[in-house]
Amino acid sequence: MGAQGTRRSEVAERARLIDRELAVLYPDARIELNFSSALELLVAAILAARSTDRRANEVSPALFARYRSAADYAAADRDELEALIRSTGFFRAKAGTLINIGKALCDRFGGQVPGALEELLTLPGVGRKTASMVIGDAFGQPAITVDTHFARLARRFGWTAYSDPDKIERDVAALLPAPEWTPVSHRVIWHGRRVCHARTPACGACGLAALCPSFGLGPVDAQEARKLVKPATDSSAATAAANQAFTVRACPPPPM
Repeated sequence: MGAQGTRRSEVAERARLIDRELAVLYPDARIELNFSSALELLVAAILAARSTDRRANEVSPALFARYRSAADYAAADRDELEALIRSTGFFRAKAGTLINIGKALCDRFGGQVPGALEELLTLPGVGRKTASMVIGDAFGQPAITVDTHFARLARRFGWTAYSDPDKIERDVAALLPAPEWTPVSHRVIWHGRRVCHARTPACGACGLAALCPSFGLGPVDAQEARKLVKPATDSSAATAAANQAFTVRACPPPPM
């Protein structure tokens, strides 16, 4: 094994150790969007884009009660839909995306969210991050969700040197076994939101300090670092089984 192969082996070993420690630090790590079906998760992910999971969760109960199927979104009154999601920001664009997703699901997938990454990527407004989220959390298939937090920490951990999400996903997938891809996505994102911040990471209060090659980017004094740690968000609302089936209503007929 050459020097490059040896270094990659060391990076892989450290990646497994970091993942193991993250599992101890965040045993309840999960997606922080509330949903009970693949369709609800897909919609929630659209709402959270350029907003926050918390804001999406505030809006989603009323939205999910009003629109229960792809057909409902396809036939939605745009003004009504915009009013329901206004607080998430970019509500006009998001309303258009949700309506178009509903139509695409009815036209091409029998009103159901497809369980294949390649098919999800053909839906309007659905990028790889959202598709991976749905694959991993709604369908229980191994998937790495590369958001801004995951990308930042993957570089800080030395798992990748890239900023491109596709290349980050490829590099991390080569380091960790497939069954860990979805849970490590949650753990890394939780750590990024709470401790390893973009501007000033709380290095002195980090449970990964002994393993992280970027230790020292932020304050190493424990007392100072603890002030930077953000509390966990309220996760008391139970998230139903990710792969719960949802009722599909008849799709509206195509326009004449």
